Amino acid sequence: MGHHDLDRSLRLYPTMMISMGAMIGSGIFVLPALGYKKAGPAVILAYVLAALVVLPAALSKAEMATAMPESGGTYLYIDRALGPFFGTIAGIGAWFSLVFKSSFALVGLGAYLLLFAPLSQGAVVYVALALGVLVVALNVSGTKMSGQIQAVIVSLVVAGLLAYVLNAGFVADAGRYTPFATEGNLGVVTAAAFVFVSYAGVTKVASVAEEVKDPGRNLPRAILGSMGIMTVLYVAVVGAVVGLSDPDVLNTGGPDGTASLTPMADGASELFGGAGVVFVSVIAVVALTSMANAGVLSSSRFPLAMSRDDLLPPALRTIDERFKTPRNSVLLTGVVLLLLIAFVPVIELAKLASAFQILVFSIINLALVAFREADVPSYQPEFRAPGYPFVQAFGFLAGIGLLTQMGGLPILGAIGIITASALTYFVYGRSRTNRTGAIGTILSDRRDEEDDESAPTEPE
Repeated sequence: MGHHDLDRSLRLYPTMMISMGAMIGSGIFVLPALGYKKAGPAVILAYVLAALVVLPAALSKAEMATAMPESGGTYLYIDRALGPFFGTIAGIGAWFSLVFKSSFALVGLGAYLLLFAPLSQGAVVYVALALGVLVVALNVSGTKMSGQIQAVIVSLVVAGLLAYVLNAGFVADAGRYTPFATEGNLGVVTAAAFVFVSYAGVTKVASVAEEVKDPGRNLPRAILGSMGIMTVLYVAVVGAVVGLSDPDVLNTGGPDGTASLTPMADGASELFGGAGVVFVSVIAVVALTSMANAGVLSSSRFPLAMSRDDLLPPALRTIDERFKTPRNSVLLTGVVLLLLIAFVPVIELAKLASAFQILVFSIINLALVAFREADVPSYQPEFRAPGYPFVQAFGFLAGIGLLTQMGGLPILGAIGIITASALTYFVYGRSRTNRTGAIGTILSDRRDEEDDESAPTEPE
């Protein structure tokens, strides 16, 4: 499995910042109010519940990443475990979901941009397109540069968020935390399903594993370290938002009486005076741009890996000789990103893609089970996920449970992604590959055992 065309230039810190950058975005700056509308102040608990459901997938992916430190992440692991049919569905679906999420980030920053910039609503789209072009250019020009810029941006955003939380501790209204679970336990579960995508970036760093130095050591640390830091940061920030903001504003402060799209700015004037809204809004714009950058960096590696396996056209495996980046794959991702920003109601469609994210996180646990049970000789991870197989069983069942709380439309969106991906496999990929994955090894071994048991024995 040796593809050494890409440059291993990412050390632990920038690798962790890519993972955190993919999470510091809508999960903090947009989704808390939506979660609040479904669970009340208990939205804080919903973020903890979502983290618990994500953790098994993070552990599973950390193990598989050390066994297969190549580009492709989710696609690569599910393909090698369950075969190219499921790999194609996972690869195209995860790529599409991530591009939607990046588009959502760039369009979603418009709500914050309008709070401090003298722009019309129409001009926000052009700003998002310009930032999209910048992100694509950055990803073509080199992973190391993109990772370094990502590290600087995320570090500054984290510092700003910590200042927000620390100041909130002095002025937050304790009365806004009671009653806590205003919508009951089911409201907490429903809110957890909607904020689940806040953590989706935690394992996306595995898709750039081929560009990480010492992946056996740095990938598990980056995945699990960023997961731990972001869980604490989410709980702290959302707790501050609840304590600072008027509940009516959180519930109805958005367009046409919907949940607020700028929850962090709603109570910011309580913290920093008149400049508070501007301060938080600038942080939001920078963070959401960072999230889009991490999304393009990660998602563009899916078409690269699938092309290497002959499931997508060979042009997508091209590595730029100068920059050592998957140029065509990045450009394809960038074109789709810009088209979505320009022509598609991304904020609505991003909700459809979120259901597929939950589904993929559930299936990634089954992929690890397939590898462990098949006992493939080439599968030699440097990190072993603890608690096997109970942790993976919990992750799969809990993910399916959250999926049922998403509502009919997002589930239909996930079905649509699965159908389109399956058609791509049958039309293009099926005739070009004959791999079966680790699950094929398990089924073959069982057939051999059954044949041995049914074979007539020689009389003594």
